[in-house]
Amino acid sequence: MNRKHIFLFLICFLVVQILKAQQVKTLNIKDTGYRGIWYSNEPSKDEYVYKYSGGLATYPANHYPFSIYVAKVNKTFFCYGGADVEGKTLLHAVSYFDHKTGKVPKPTIVLDKKTNNAHDNPVMNIDRDGYIWIFSTAHGTNGPSYVHKSLKPYDIDAFEQIKATKTVDGKTVPMNNFSYVQTWYQPENGFINLFTHYDRQVIPNQPSKPRRTISFMTSKDGINYSTWNDLATIEEGHYQTSGQYKNKLGTSFNYHPIKEGENGLNYRTNLYYIQTQDFGKTWQSANGNALEIPLKDIKNSALVKDYAALGLNVYINDLAYDQNGNPVILYVTSKGYEAGPEKGPRTWHTARFDGENWEILPLANSDNNYDMGSLYIDDKGTWQVIGPTNVGPQPYNTGGEMVLWKSNNQGKTWKSKAITSNSPFNHSYARRPVNVNKGFYAFWADGHGRERSLSHLYFSDSKGNVYQLPETMDADFIKPIKLKKPKK
Repeated sequence: MNRKHIFLFLICFLVVQILKAQQVKTLNIKDTGYRGIWYSNEPSKDEYVYKYSGGLATYPANHYPFSIYVAKVNKTFFCYGGADVEGKTLLHAVSYFDHKTGKVPKPTIVLDKKTNNAHDNPVMNIDRDGYIWIFSTAHGTNGPSYVHKSLKPYDIDAFEQIKATKTVDGKTVPMNNFSYVQTWYQPENGFINLFTHYDRQVIPNQPSKPRRTISFMTSKDGINYSTWNDLATIEEGHYQTSGQYKNKLGTSFNYHPIKEGENGLNYRTNLYYIQTQDFGKTWQSANGNALEIPLKDIKNSALVKDYAALGLNVYINDLAYDQNGNPVILYVTSKGYEAGPEKGPRTWHTARFDGENWEILPLANSDNNYDMGSLYIDDKGTWQVIGPTNVGPQPYNTGGEMVLWKSNNQGKTWKSKAITSNSPFNHSYARRPVNVNKGFYAFWADGHGRERSLSHLYFSDSKGNVYQLPETMDADFIKPIKLKKPKK
């Protein structure tokens, strides 16, 4: 064996060992309480310390859902990015809130993801037979992804790993890497999951760059998935956030323009929307115009608003549908990616399709690009938003104090009510459950905005009462702690 062969052998051996080290075992053990993961991204070398950071157990906006209400058992099931008592590793945990008893059990740790990266947070789904599915994402190609399924319907005590597959060139291969998953379920069709995969692209006269390619895949049984179908491949890629109304599935996304000498990560602009009403067979713009996917041009009929022309970044929070099935997008714009007042204002907007045109209206301002909230629209046409729009204890860092916003005229005017105040840490990433019940309305975590800290988990009801999930538990079931209401 010559030196070249020895070198190749050693490289292959090293890759195999790395992959083995990354593999995780299904744990199915009970945790001693509820703790979220603390995470930071991109040190900024200023007083704000990071581009974004904090308690990110329900991060990012491109992961969904973290919680699902099931009327049959009157429980809201939820998963989150948990942490060990030292906060060093990301645990994929699952639990539920029992609306009848008002209690939560000890959460089940499904696996240790062997990272502290909140981009690897789990999402969940529940099929028509009541089995709970956990999709354990990866961040790009840096690690493996996993799929787990509960052993019993509506039961969180034990999960088994599913050897999921996908179709590539007519062949069945393992599906063990996917990012930014949004999983949707249609009882008559199965799973339709939106996600991101990373491709290397060659740009003339520039180094090869990763493109964040947004795609979707379908599966009847949750095990065997279709070919990955790309939705858009504009310049350096996209971040997408999706929603579902009956069998209409829509996704809103921005795009990353090519920047010389930059990797495109921090430059995101424009607002797009596309939808399918036949399980991904065809795609249309909001007004029904047929689209050929993947979209490749910056200007196309899916474009909702040209923010590139205004020099603004776009951060998409949520996509909901009104009582008529028309999409409404909740998002934030700013002048740049850096934390701090210079790139403000961070303006929250709603973009509502009225059947013919998009109506874009401002809602509020906050102080960080990654201030994320959720949009709720009921059958009577009442809109509500829960998000950290009030300044928190770490100003200009991710999150803040949570506020409940309400509009009775499709976002033209709003009334607000603070639901947290005088908090030690910033609250962030308030998430809306699927089939939301008024008793478990938004789900989020807190954490220090500038340094590693403990992270607690919370939920609120539709009236704005806030409950903290217990950090430690000395019983199998316990009632969450109701917080004091902020003074008016």
